Amino acid sequence: MGQTTILSLKNNWKSDLVSGFLVFLLALPLSLGIAKASGFPAAMGIFSAMVAGLLTSFFKVSPLTIKGPAAGLITICSGAILEFGGGAEAWQVAAAAITIAALLQILFGFLRFGSLSDLFPYAVVFGMLAAIGIIILAKQIPVLLGNDPATYMDKNPFELLLNIPEFIAAASAEIALIGFLGIAVMFGLPMLKFSFAKKIPAPLVVLFLSVPLGLYFDFSTNAPSYALVEIGDFWGELRIRADYSWLASFTFWKYVVMFLLVGSLESLLTVKAVDNLDPLKRRSDANSDLKALGLGNFVSGLFGGLPTISEVVRSSSNITFGAKTKWSNFFHGVFLLLAMLLLIPQIELIPNASLAAMLIYAGYRLANPRNFIQIWRIGREQMLIFLTTIFVTLLEDLLLGIFAGILVKMILHLAQGVSVKRLFSPEYSIEEGSDKIKVRLLSAAIFTHLMKFNRVFDALPNDKELIIDFSQCQLIDHSFMQFIEGLSNQRDMMGSKLTLEGLEDHKMFSKHLLAARKLKR
Repeated sequence: MGQTTILSLKNNWKSDLVSGFLVFLLALPLSLGIAKASGFPAAMGIFSAMVAGLLTSFFKVSPLTIKGPAAGLITICSGAILEFGGGAEAWQVAAAAITIAALLQILFGFLRFGSLSDLFPYAVVFGMLAAIGIIILAKQIPVLLGNDPATYMDKNPFELLLNIPEFIAAASAEIALIGFLGIAVMFGLPMLKFSFAKKIPAPLVVLFLSVPLGLYFDFSTNAPSYALVEIGDFWGELRIRADYSWLASFTFWKYVVMFLLVGSLESLLTVKAVDNLDPLKRRSDANSDLKALGLGNFVSGLFGGLPTISEVVRSSSNITFGAKTKWSNFFHGVFLLLAMLLLIPQIELIPNASLAAMLIYAGYRLANPRNFIQIWRIGREQMLIFLTTIFVTLLEDLLLGIFAGILVKMILHLAQGVSVKRLFSPEYSIEEGSDKIKVRLLSAAIFTHLMKFNRVFDALPNDKELIIDFSQCQLIDHSFMQFIEGLSNQRDMMGSKLTLEGLEDHKMFSKHLLAARKLKR
């Protein structure tokens, strides 16, 4: 631990301790719910968040992000367990896949793949997240209503949605009451205009209401075993769990790739978003963050834990709670450790319906109708990519959904006149003067070029005006326009001038400021 790291702890421990505790109150129930929805033992959710907080904080990670299991990876975890045959053995095979993905994640960091998120178009990313949200909603509705898991575990999202009338008919009144109360709190509390209400973690309020109700209804004796969280002898059973018996199978490596790509992508996008919210406007080293995250995921998976990422809800709450440094992530891990040492009997009083309410809220945020409207406003071609990603994910799986969305994006570019060669090989020139640098973009500027242009623009000096000339660029896609907006904001913060030329020669695909555009002549 360097001197700067120790100094930041010494100067900010009070604010980071308070924020870490408040984030812990948010992370505890969410981690339990994510683990159960993923098909892992509930305690593994807390264990994963604990490892991510305690271990990664000693490395060069993004200063304000909170690491832990995320709702966005539920579909991959649950899908892996189903394809690995179900049961405890399948959970441990999935954990083994997580460890291999983690080692590759560390390698990605050393290879400086921190700009990996640039390979995924905006519409594909939001389509992936929306599909995940729909799947979470579909899978948590029967849990919310208190249905027997045996009646819905093997159903796909479409079947679950179509069976909602049956789930309602077979609902447990007491469990459903707790579930709908949780829904009311999760959706209602953020709408209150009182400033103090915005500082209270809604999941904490759900627990304060649902646990007493569970005691009142005497769930421990009068309800089925699936009504309450089950931890068991966590410390007595904690050991290396990863099972590599499926290592030679295609299915194993399919899930390694999914854990690697989706987990890394979500985490990198969160790091970018949180950097934009950082009051001190610090810029994280995405590659170092990937290395630390990979190490945490390896340890988590080795002992049977879930994959973790830089999670957006906890990270944004961390900023709201006044965190200053990465030590808030460490303190949140400390409090999770203390909870598992001292509070397991109390944790086992939590009704699963209340956790389902939290996950339904998380699923709604991922599949928010406003995202559909936003995509439509950017352009109809973006909506086609977005919907393709969603439907293929729901019909098949997440990896195929992502590939399908990217394939549609490439086909659209080819239809707009981009050559096959220029899909992956950008054409440009650089002219450097005494006080100006002009980068002239030729042929096309599209999402597949972004990793290259990230390196190009990073290598340019910041003490000269940067001019980007689009006058000979046949096609500029939405992802590239977003990249230029981010570059402009970055140079503004550094006091460096950026000028765009030639955009007036293009016809926009919609009225959105960042819409794709094509050369008029």
